[in-house]
Amino acid sequence: MANQEHAVPFKRLLLTGAAGGVGKVIRSRVASFADKIRVSDLSAALPPDAAPHEEVIPCDLSDKQAVDALVAGCDAVIHLGGVSVERPFEEVLEANIKGVYNLYEGARRHGVKRIIFASSNHVTGFYRQDEKIDAHALRRPDGYYGLSKSFGEDVAQFYFDRYGIETVSIRIGSAFPEPKDRRMMASWLSYDDLLDLLQRSLFTADVGHTVVYGMSDNAVTWWDNRFASKLGFVPRDSSEPFRAKIDAQPAPEPGSAVAVLQGGAFTTTGPFE
Repeated sequence: MANQEHAVPFKRLLLTGAAGGVGKVIRSRVASFADKIRVSDLSAALPPDAAPHEEVIPCDLSDKQAVDALVAGCDAVIHLGGVSVERPFEEVLEANIKGVYNLYEGARRHGVKRIIFASSNHVTGFYRQDEKIDAHALRRPDGYYGLSKSFGEDVAQFYFDRYGIETVSIRIGSAFPEPKDRRMMASWLSYDDLLDLLQRSLFTADVGHTVVYGMSDNAVTWWDNRFASKLGFVPRDSSEPFRAKIDAQPAPEPGSAVAVLQGGAFTTTGPFE
């Protein structure tokens, strides 16, 4: 990590979505990134207990004033908060679209200069699994969730161009303890590789707005990270140790979205009527 070895941790780092599946894992691992970690999620989801280095502040991302207060005093943000699965547009709108706007507005007002935005591979979910794409490929969102993440990347670019707020948008593949199915053999991102990518995204200088696919060193992959080479991210884990377990599962129906498209089941979920 040559880019980070001389970096000074932030005074206060905000972690949104701290009660989510990924947030729970990251929360326990980012203590070295800052003197204080401010953790946030919806009040109903966020346990009230806090480690000595933590500040626990519940917040609804759709509440502009609450988000403004949440961002105040922070030097950087890891933004995991929001709806993380395909849902009706009205639900996605509140947390993922209003929420990301509120976050960047708070960052502008309070002088935050680095944000890590949890984007998603579902921004490009309508590409085929036999295609390999990079961050400059046309976005092809596979649902309302993917649309919201595509919007978030545009917000990140706009706030860099106009206000100089730097962002690394991580198009997270499938961040789980292990891959669950054949699709995840290509999209899997181990927690250790995610933590490494987060650290590089926070401390690498002059990232502007960089888009990077979050994936481990899997034998089959659909994504090329050539345009994020500045981060120096070289994943160490691979989905291969799980291949026998996954191959024992029933194969998806030939020609189905799960078998053909990178977004898998997200490409056919809904409409929600």
